[in-house]
Amino acid sequence: MNRSFRLIPMSFALAFFVHGQVKTNVPPVVPGAKPATVEQIKIHGKALEGNLEGDEVDREAFVFLPPSYAKEPTRRYPVVYALHGFFIGAAQWKEEIHVPQTIEGAFAQGAQEMIVVLPDSKTIYNGSMYSSSITTGDFENYVARDVVEYMDSHYRTIPKRSSRGLVGHSMGGYGASRIGMKHPDVFGSLYIMSPCCMSARGAGRANPAAEEALAAAKSPAEASKIPGIITTLAVAAAWSPNPKKPPLFFDWPMKDGQPQPDVLARWAANAPLAFVDQYIGNLKMYNGIAIDVGDQDGLRVDAGKLHEILDNSGVANTFEIYSGTHTSAVADRFQNYVIPFFAKRLCSGKDCR
Repeated sequence: MNRSFRLIPMSFALAFFVHGQVKTNVPPVVPGAKPATVEQIKIHGKALEGNLEGDEVDREAFVFLPPSYAKEPTRRYPVVYALHGFFIGAAQWKEEIHVPQTIEGAFAQGAQEMIVVLPDSKTIYNGSMYSSSITTGDFENYVARDVVEYMDSHYRTIPKRSSRGLVGHSMGGYGASRIGMKHPDVFGSLYIMSPCCMSARGAGRANPAAEEALAAAKSPAEASKIPGIITTLAVAAAWSPNPKKPPLFFDWPMKDGQPQPDVLARWAANAPLAFVDQYIGNLKMYNGIAIDVGDQDGLRVDAGKLHEILDNSGVANTFEIYSGTHTSAVADRFQNYVIPFFAKRLCSGKDCR
């Protein structure tokens, strides 16, 4: 591994390296598929106001309305919220999972129609970790509260937890697991795709050049240009924020070449495999939980551990290791597994609760 990357948490590094090496395979167009309507909007983040990093508070989002939406003006629909990974935003995530084609394909193959939303969580360091931080802003509640409330007030949704699904890939898989564990009052079904960052990780070996450059940085924008540490910057901003440390407003995991135990303990506290036991009761509230990961993806080990913990704790869930790398099958999975999963589990009738 290149020396400049040694401060990156290993599970995150694997996702990054694999992501950059492969392409997503596109499933064939399904004959007879009817077009969905695509709307590009902005959603204000009340939970993001005052973030010390200076990231955007009005965030881009893509909304995919099913083919019948315009033709049936009194009909209401369940909603799936799909979270993107690190290094990409909602616009890139749209291309990676090939929507609306894959959504249209799923509907054409019999999946019940639903609204699909892609909110944006890309920050100056390329990812929010879907966490609650005074430095980056509270992206956990941006997704669970601000985005959901916006959709319920602007579209014909079924505003019930049993009619809302949450899915994410890589960093988004981490976000789906984290937000899902804490907000069963908002969402009714979860799909966790190739989740990163499940385990607590150390700071790695020292990188004196990067540490020196970081100490000299005068702004987050300047820090973001330091080679080789962008993922660690994102993690520090999300998991070890410090409002008393301008201009970057976080605590770094290394000092004078030595790991900082207090900082690493805060990082460990954000690892789902460390805190999942606290939320078993919440997870038992879900109508369905699915986890999947490619057999060539280094993240498969921790994904399997999450499945094992849920199984041992009596939380109903499914787990599949499919043939593929970190991103090679994500579009196919979205069309042929994710949307059908939610189609079977999200309530679409009058008795949704």
